[in-house]
Amino acid sequence: MNQVLYDKLNYKKAYRDHRRAPALWVLDHPEYMKDLIGFCFDGDKEISTKAIWSLEFVCRERLSELYPFLNELVNYLPKAQNDGQKRTLSYLCELLCVAHYKKKDDKLEGVFTQVHKEKMTEACFDWLINQEKVACEVRAMTALYYLGEEFDWIHTELAQILKRKMHSASAGYKSRARHMLELMEKLRS
Repeated sequence: MNQVLYDKLNYKKAYRDHRRAPALWVLDHPEYMKDLIGFCFDGDKEISTKAIWSLEFVCRERLSELYPFLNELVNYLPKAQNDGQKRTLSYLCELLCVAHYKKKDDKLEGVFTQVHKEKMTEACFDWLINQEKVACEVRAMTALYYLGEEFDWIHTELAQILKRKMHSASAGYKSRARHMLELMEKLRS
């Protein structure tokens, strides 16, 4: 365990600057990314939540730092328990899918495997079916949309779920669902 990183994650108030400090430190010391990932998936709920917030900051700045840890990430997806973790993990899934399918990130090309995609697909569908918070669901929709560009069956299943849930969903859910349905329709025509 890296004590310096632990101390940075062990802040008392969740101000943005406090949440961002560990991420900036990891960006300056990328050799400690493995430690940050370890804290994210540690059993200590308080530290793991703070670590996952920092991981999100790191990935917003430099997503490629996550690439060597895709196995750990996808293996943890079904184990995430609290809303904050699921929101961040769904966001990371979205970032990875956008980087791979839309931006065609060369660094991701050899490391984003079929197994990663399958586990990510399963987790994203679970988040949609289990009615998570809207932030998690809309990120999962987007990730599934991009995964569906490679695996046709995903768009069929995604469209069914979106149409079924739209009538009772929040405005944010409905907006993203309509957008995803329009994009899938364009691909078919």
